[in-house]
Parts: sequence; structure tokens; C-alpha cells
Amino acid sequence: MTTILLENVSKQFEQMSSGQPIRLQAVDHVSMRIASGQVLAVLGPSGCGKSTLLRLIAGLIPPDTGRILYDNVELDEIPGQDRGVGMVFQEGALIPHWEARQNIGFFLWLRHREHEVPERVARISQITGIGLEKLLDRFPSQLSGGERQRVGVARALARDPRVFLFDEPFSNLDAKLRAQARVELKRLLNEFPVTSVYVTHDQIEAVALADRIAVMREGRIEQVGTFQQLYHNPLNLFVATFVGLPTINLFQGEVRDHQWHGRNFGGYPIRNDLPDGTRIVLGVRPEFIRPSADGIPAYVQAVTPHFAERHYQIEMAANGEHWLMLVPIETLVTVGDLLYCAPDPEALQYFDRESETRVG
Repeated sequence: MTTILLENVSKQFEQMSSGQPIRLQAVDHVSMRIASGQVLAVLGPSGCGKSTLLRLIAGLIPPDTGRILYDNVELDEIPGQDRGVGMVFQEGALIPHWEARQNIGFFLWLRHREHEVPERVARISQITGIGLEKLLDRFPSQLSGGERQRVGVARALARDPRVFLFDEPFSNLDAKLRAQARVELKRLLNEFPVTSVYVTHDQIEAVALADRIAVMREGRIEQVGTFQQLYHNPLNLFVATFVGLPTINLFQGEVRDHQWHGRNFGGYPIRNDLPDGTRIVLGVRPEFIRPSADGIPAYVQAVTPHFAERHYQIEMAANGEHWLMLVPIETLVTVGDLLYCAPDPEALQYFDRESETRVG
């Protein structure tokens, strides 16, 4: 297993705009340590630089500035064949005129170890329970999307990887196949504890597979932590709104007499060093707004059942503001009902409106 260290890594690309070349900052001064054997998910919206960061870690492209080290050795000093990188791409990236058996065994064949392929395939099949052996004689064109990705994962594992890199491998699969593939991959990562980086825009996937999550925006890492840390202690509004389903409720307000006051809710203590008139955004997760006899009156706008989680997600409205809250499935609630709502004062998150940074 390998420890990966990124020190002030940046990468720009040039593209044409209105006939003129412009420089796009894909990765912007990223510093991060990925511990040996750890699974890190890089989570962020499309175009934020996730895939570029992964290719930098793989050594497929060089950084413009900064260093990438494997076990304290700079990546460009390690010959490509000795880096031990196994990659799984979004499209599988299988060689189309080779059967699955050849795709999986290519690395071992190069090292005259093709006799190990049956044992490797049998072990992966045993762990995942997917019957990989049945796919070995098929060409990529004869495989479904899920089967191609399974062959891609098996090929990466056949490399004896020091580092395992995934570039949104399941994004093209339907929801049922994606859930199944996540379970299979989790079993493999438990059985083969290889330092792994998993790029995704799907936070359910990130939570299911990763030990830690790095939230990325516009080439920068906004915050790194466990899901619980990101969910309950976001450093800024972007992390607060990007992490968590359903998304966090936001209320505009300001400081008066060391208290936060908004259009509906208010009177909550806030930091003493914030002057009156400071514009502050209050964030409250939907599960922390509850029906309460001493709350404010609001009307139910929509009711969405979540039977597996045994709750209703309801949209509330009052005085021009809308918010989501969760109530137990046993609650009798319909559109148009009047409910009295109050947030849990222990679960309030405050953000400066101008800088969007956390202030309480």
C-alpha cells in the first residue's frame, strides 16, 4: 500500500474562446495527504476538476506547479511500470477486439504470469458473487455496461495495484445496477485494502465506499473529512449545500443584540463579536425542523413519502419563505395543512452572507 502526498498542485489547460486562447484553471493549488490503505472520495459538481486531479495522481499528466509523491518519492522519478496504478474509467476503456479474459490478464501476460488469471478471476468472483467466469469469453461489445465495468475492475486488480483510481465508473449505470456495483466494489476494497481515490458527483456513492471525502469546487479542495464531519460541521455554504440529501434549508437574516433574526425564525444566540446588522445566513437540516406547539405557523405545500426511511418530506411555506422538514411516516399530513414549526436550536449553522464562510 502507498501513501499519496500532493503539495500545492496546480494544472491549467488552454482552450479557444472567440478565436483567442484562454487559460482554464482545472486544479488550483491542491495540497492533500491520502493515507496508506485509505479510500478517499473526491466529490464535486461536473467541471470542478475531479477527473483532472485523478489523472495528475495517476501520473497521466504532469502538474504545472507542485509535487505528487508516492511514499515520499516524487511521482516523476518512479518509472511508469513501477507505479502500480490500477485505473477504472467511466466507459470501462476495454480493448474492443480482445475478449474479457485478455483484457483482465493483459498486465499479467506482459510479465509472463498469465497462468495467474484463472485464480485471480475465481477470487474476485468469490468475493463479489457476480460469476465473472461467465464473461471471460465475451468481447466488450457483447457485455452490458455493468459487465464492462466489472471486467474493468478485475483488470485493475490484476495489476497488483499500489494505488487504485476510479473515475466515476458507475455513472452510466441505472440506479439498481449502480447500487449492486457499489456493494460488489466495497467487498473488493475490504478484501484488497489498496490506497484508493474515487471520483464521483454522487454523494451516496461517496458515503458508501470512502473513509474520507474531499469536496471540490472550481479546482480547489473546499474541505476534507468524514461524511458526518462535512454534514454537521461544513466550513462554508458550498459544502453545506452540496453535502446532504435533501439539501440544507437556508434562511436570510441579520444580527441584532447578539441574536440572529430572520423573516420567520429568530431570537437565537449568535457570536458576541458580530456587530448589529451583519447579514448572516442560517442553515438548518430538514430533520432538525420539527412540528412544535411554540413554533411559527406555516402551510404544507407538498408531501413526498419516503417509505424505506419511514418519513414524509414536506415542503412548508410562510411569509415568502420555503423550507423542507421531515416527519415520521405515522404523521397525518396533507397539502394545505397548517403546522407550527421550530428548528432545533442545537443544530443551527451560521454563515456570513458575503464570504459564505462558517461563523457559528
